[in-house]
Amino acid sequence: MALKDLIEISRLYGSDPDYVLAGGGNTSFKDRKTLFVKSSGIPLATIDESGFVALTREKLSVMSIRKYSANAALREDEIKRDLLAARVDPTSNLRPSVEASLHDLIEHPYIVHTHPHLVNALMCGKTGAAAVKKLFGDDAIYVPYTDPGYTLYMRVATEIKRRKSKTVPPMIFLENHGVFVGGESPAAVKRVYDAMIKKIRALTKKIPDTSRITPDPKVADMLPAVRMLLSENTVKVGAFLASGLASHFTKSAETFAKVSSAFTPDQIVYCKAYALYIDEDGTPEEIITACKAACASFKKKNGYAPKIVALKGIGIAAFEDNAASAEIALAVFEDAMKISAYAASFGGPRFMSQKAISFIDSWEVENYRRSISKGAHGASHLAQKIAVVTGGAQGFGGGIVEHLHADGVNVIIADLNEEKGRAYADVLNAAGGKNRVRFVKADVSDPASVEALVRDTVIAFGGLDVFISNAGILRAGSLDEMDARTFDIMTKVNYTGYFYSAKYASKVMKLQHAHKPGYFTDIIQINSKSGLAGSNKNFAYAGGKFGGIGLTQSFALELIGHGIKVNSICPGNFFDGPLWSDPKNGLFVQYLKAKKVPGAKTIADVKKFYEDKVPARRGCTVIDVMRAIRYVVEQEYETGQAVPVTGGQEMLK
Repeated sequence: MALKDLIEISRLYGSDPDYVLAGGGNTSFKDRKTLFVKSSGIPLATIDESGFVALTREKLSVMSIRKYSANAALREDEIKRDLLAARVDPTSNLRPSVEASLHDLIEHPYIVHTHPHLVNALMCGKTGAAAVKKLFGDDAIYVPYTDPGYTLYMRVATEIKRRKSKTVPPMIFLENHGVFVGGESPAAVKRVYDAMIKKIRALTKKIPDTSRITPDPKVADMLPAVRMLLSENTVKVGAFLASGLASHFTKSAETFAKVSSAFTPDQIVYCKAYALYIDEDGTPEEIITACKAACASFKKKNGYAPKIVALKGIGIAAFEDNAASAEIALAVFEDAMKISAYAASFGGPRFMSQKAISFIDSWEVENYRRSISKGAHGASHLAQKIAVVTGGAQGFGGGIVEHLHADGVNVIIADLNEEKGRAYADVLNAAGGKNRVRFVKADVSDPASVEALVRDTVIAFGGLDVFISNAGILRAGSLDEMDARTFDIMTKVNYTGYFYSAKYASKVMKLQHAHKPGYFTDIIQINSKSGLAGSNKNFAYAGGKFGGIGLTQSFALELIGHGIKVNSICPGNFFDGPLWSDPKNGLFVQYLKAKKVPGAKTIADVKKFYEDKVPARRGCTVIDVMRAIRYVVEQEYETGQAVPVTGGQEMLK
């Protein structure tokens, strides 16, 4: 029952970004013999019983009197070994949190350690210590900044012993590092938390609006360049924040100085200690030029490229090795802005010292957390690329999106069907991973819509690497049956839509290449076997696809100098897709009713008739097309091609 209660309160605070970010925070329950504490690398928001490691308290108590090495690095290694040795199950692969000893020390059955920005604002304020004493008196202990690990453990133990009372108070405030709240039950812990936050909030002044606002459109003309300026061995993925709070801190170098260094260890782990401010608000070209110089200067001074770039008056960008890490870095920096803004109510913000920053930056435990955040980059050459798939909410396009996601790609599903597109993105994101899927409503026959699609992609991920022009429609009909309106619509979607896609996608890709020569990007049209050979009573579709190959060859010649490869992939019939297999209006049903296949009595007869036309004796599948997509992206020496994926039904001549 106790562990069930612990899971419940862990998830309560772990799922609230006002309390816990980046999977941080710690919780525990203990009885006389055993401490159950959250394992390192396990997020509180989704923790279950398997996420807690059981430690023998008798073995933990020995650590308080044992003599460890005076060398910090050796000492932390010795402590790590002792923590592992204290596991009830020595075969477990769970790593106890470095704060497990603190959880054992604080004499409350239930403990929750979180980092609310209001609490951190109080303790990162210049008058924070006095405010804690005034607000909470004997119900709290305030511990000035102390390096985490064994040193912090001993400091907290000393502070507890100094108290006249024999009981440990319910709140222990750790400067720059959140608060421990303890109680006899989860309900008692929650009462303390609620009262604590209420008291702190009563003393704080209003801060700038934290809600998101529509970004300045010109940010899309800068982020791809910034992305490449920050990409050295690995091409980065971005995330962008525009809000009233971001606008406040980016309005001038003076205001940004109040958030330009680190308040908490989390900030150092996920954002690094320092952020880059671009003090230029001219044209995109002028801002990029300023950014190039500032990045070079930043790297020379700090020894690393910035993860956070603030654009004057526009917003905050984060760049990391994967989309999940970029999201975390941006969220942690947004939290830092809240800390700074609220700290104005407690004497103004106060950063961590350079000595403390250096310790956290090199501490093995935090480097472990950093490695967990980054995760594996992925074996696929597509991993963490940024791709758009038009018509990606279902059918062939949906299948392509699914495989790209599995390959670690960050995908924009572009489609007119908003309900299906958003639901599909949610399903794929729920599967986990370091890449992300987003939905953007788009009409490829409308140039303004395609331009907005590309802009939204850049704002979502910082750039664009692969644009897959897949959206298409098919309305078969003879010359006698086809009307002008249907022909025009098909041409606008299947042919003109590809032109719009290439036009706006190539703008971003050119900008990236200009700042990272040698980096290749791809525009891929999903064509058809009907683009390789005429199609009886299907001329509108075939004509658009024939024309698409002409566009591909022409675009390829024009864009290869910018590192942009342009290829068409020509699938055979997708018999398993809705076009053919829909039980009400699919082509199999239509052809059976129209008696187009001599002697056919069932849908299976019709399907076999068309499968027999294919030398491979089957229809094309999504994986067949995906293999071709992977090929043309990986192959740097292939452009202007129409790649047949037809099972031998149509061949290049």
